[in-house]
Amino acid sequence: MGLSKDFLWGGATAANQCEGGWQEDGRGLSNVDVCPAGPDREAVIRGEQVSLVCDGEHRYPSHEAIDMFHHFREDIRLFGEMGFKVYRMSIAWTRIFPGGEEEEPNEAGLRFYEEVFRTCHEYGIEPLVTICHFDCPVYLIEKYGGWRSREMIGFYLKLCRTLFVRYRELVRYWLTFNEINMILHAPFLGAGLLFQDGDEREKLKYQAAHHELIASALAVQMAHEINPENRVGCMFAAGSVYPYSCRPEDVWEALKKDRENYFFVDVQARGEYPAYAGKALEREGLMPVMEDEDERILKKGTVDFISFSYYNSRCVSTADSVESAEGNLFASAKNPYLTYSEWGWPIDPLGLRITLNQIYDRYEKPLFIVENGLGAQDFPDENGNVADDCRIDYLKRHICAMMDAAELDGVDLLGYTAWAPIDLVSAGSGHMKKRYGFIHVDLDDEGNGTGKRMRKKSFGWYQKVIGTNGEWARYGAE
Repeated sequence: MGLSKDFLWGGATAANQCEGGWQEDGRGLSNVDVCPAGPDREAVIRGEQVSLVCDGEHRYPSHEAIDMFHHFREDIRLFGEMGFKVYRMSIAWTRIFPGGEEEEPNEAGLRFYEEVFRTCHEYGIEPLVTICHFDCPVYLIEKYGGWRSREMIGFYLKLCRTLFVRYRELVRYWLTFNEINMILHAPFLGAGLLFQDGDEREKLKYQAAHHELIASALAVQMAHEINPENRVGCMFAAGSVYPYSCRPEDVWEALKKDRENYFFVDVQARGEYPAYAGKALEREGLMPVMEDEDERILKKGTVDFISFSYYNSRCVSTADSVESAEGNLFASAKNPYLTYSEWGWPIDPLGLRITLNQIYDRYEKPLFIVENGLGAQDFPDENGNVADDCRIDYLKRHICAMMDAAELDGVDLLGYTAWAPIDLVSAGSGHMKKRYGFIHVDLDDEGNGTGKRMRKKSFGWYQKVIGTNGEWARYGAE
């Protein structure tokens, strides 16, 4: 099959990691705004430490981020220079509905995104919009408990309708939720969940996830009704799970972990809870409370395509003696056959091809890789140039694996958006020094710097990859 001539090459960001302008034009407070940098960050995003206000003791990197709020025209122009066909971005929920419960949307916020989308089209770039990329208004968390409440569905759908109607002529590609399976690993970040003593935490996670799945299915139906040309996808954090050994116990554990990842997509792509999940949830007392119409809603609201992030594969073992891998929210055994990034993430290009084949075999729907990249420190020389050969090597090998999946295995691929086209704040660590971009941004972990944008070596490399529909990654030389 190979990559089609209209394959969508581009890059991906999230509003809370790049936008800044957290209090401008009427924007309200969101869960992502109260996630601090530093040692408390992980406890907050997991919902284990309550943080619903911004104090003077912490730094909150999303507040300024890289200030794309004021620089989006410059940044999109650079994306256009690279030859982007698509730009995956997200909406800051509280820029449209500051508290989440308002009757009317914030017009200033709507105008901002309209200008962003129109700027994309000026450069021939198709917007791919994530409706909810780890955004939940703090007001809705305080009043309703975030996605533990079914009332969140109505607030989310009001946001969706506002977006689908306002941007009917500007946006055709939508994602309902970012990395929906992260609700199990970072529930405050993923769903605005906070836990107190006595809470049945796992049960609350699956109840919140059910509410998001219903909301997603209803949003798909709504998008198709408002504009039949809309294409709506789901999105999850992917990465095949390998058994550490051929011990049957390890193989079984790997299968269970894969299912844990696929569960949400099974529902969004097939329209029902899979048998294995139903049995497991019932056995463990985690089955969500459902309403009579939920089965019908899920069945009618299946997605048009499957999108996912891929940074690495995972490895599991049932033996206590096996070394664990650090640096990711997903627990994993250390795979002795792989090299690791400076943040402890395994580097596995072939794993991307394996993952693509597994997902396509499972769903037989078009796939879209919407996040893939290497977080690494950059060291500009005296002229500000960044020779990020490690990033080029990582992307080259992963893009070649992706092309093999399409050309040799017949996987139907819509596009590829590298994470991220421009340096931004890391969602997991809160660091600025953990850089992903083709464009260097002169800011450090404390927010110091000029904010100046500078093309890295990888900028020109990716420009050639796009210009040759991927062939430069396979045959080009640097």
